[in-house]
Amino acid sequence: MEGKEKLRLDKYLWAIRLFKTRSQAGDACDKGRVKYNGDACKASKQVSIGDEYEVKTEAKRWRIKVTGLLEKRVQYSEAIKYYIDITPAEELERVQFIASSFHTGKRLSKVGRPTKKERRDLDGFMED
Repeated sequence: MEGKEKLRLDKYLWAIRLFKTRSQAGDACDKGRVKYNGDACKASKQVSIGDEYEVKTEAKRWRIKVTGLLEKRVQYSEAIKYYIDITPAEELERVQFIASSFHTGKRLSKVGRPTKKERRDLDGFMED
C-alpha cells in the first residue's frame, strides 16, 4: 500500500508473513525479539520505507529492509516484494545446519513414551 505513510510494526510483520498471526508479531516485539538499530522496539512503532529490522522467529533470525508498506496480508509471492532479506550468509548456513541435523520429524529412540510394540511387550511381561 504505497499511499499510506504510517503503519504499525506488528501489522507490517504479520502482513509480510514473518509471523502467522498479528498477536504473535506483537508478542515478539514485547519480548524483545524485534530490533531496530540494535534496540528492542514496541509493536506500535511506526514503520517507514528504508528501515532495517532484526527479527528473531522460531524458525530463523531475519534481517530485513523495508521496501514498501503493506497493510493487508497477501499471498507469499506478493508479500516478498515489500521487503529485502539482508540476512548474513553465515546465519543462513547455521539455520540450514540446525534444520537438517536436529529436526527429522521422528522422536529419538528410547526417549519419551513407549511405542505400541514396546507397550505390548511391557503388558506381556507384567501379565506373566
